[in-house]
Amino acid sequence: MKFPTEAAERVARILAENGPSTASALAEELGTSTTAVRRPLAALHEAGLVAASERAPYGPDPGPRRGRPSRVFSLTGAGRAACEQAYDALALEALRFLAERDGRAAVAEFAADRADRLLAGVGSATTAVATVHEVAERLTEQGFAASVEPLARDGAQLCQHHCPVVDAAGEFSELCDAETQALGRLLGRHVTRLATLAQGDGVCTTLIPAQPADSHQSTSPADGEGSNSSQIFDPNMTASATRADTPAARRSTTPATHQHRKRVAP
Repeated sequence: MKFPTEAAERVARILAENGPSTASALAEELGTSTTAVRRPLAALHEAGLVAASERAPYGPDPGPRRGRPSRVFSLTGAGRAACEQAYDALALEALRFLAERDGRAAVAEFAADRADRLLAGVGSATTAVATVHEVAERLTEQGFAASVEPLARDGAQLCQHHCPVVDAAGEFSELCDAETQALGRLLGRHVTRLATLAQGDGVCTTLIPAQPADSHQSTSPADGEGSNSSQIFDPNMTASATRADTPAARRSTTPATHQHRKRVAP
């Protein structure tokens, strides 16, 4: 599907890169006036490429506000497809060829390697430590328009508002599965994918628990470890993610080793 005008395409691509936005935020990004942005937004909405609502399709409900709330615009599935149609079609064609020639196991192997490369370099090279925000920044650099939404009591949600290979991921779930496993290894947490653009949801949402992956395991008094069940999520939280040297270890579904440090008894 083609965009109604060149101005409409520019607006759509800003939405693809930055996620849901108001008309004023789009105008600021494009260096123009809000009035100038409303015409291409109306054309995109009429073409079914953009949806408008009173709140973003992710994060907590802001609750009642005074005055008329600003409308938030986001790409529909058709709008995302229009932004990435050529690239995604090539990716899908290549994956179909790989699956037919070598089987779905080969697709899974490719997906795992792709996920590792996608998140390569996140965190410190010496300590192998990454924060949730660093992961979101890396994903945004790769075209996923990611953000972190803290939850009131239990961790955070990692939201990806755009997917460069959404059609390919819709047919080959191995891409989403491998990405989720890579996130778990990097953050050292049992992450859970709650929604995906590939399955028709408005945003890819991954639940990041506040506690490390092995925090549920009990320790003996001799270890000197106390319970951390009252830990509160910090958006800048860090987690060790040991990067294995072998591809097989990197592709394990078990999150990376995250060992407790034993305290020495006085």
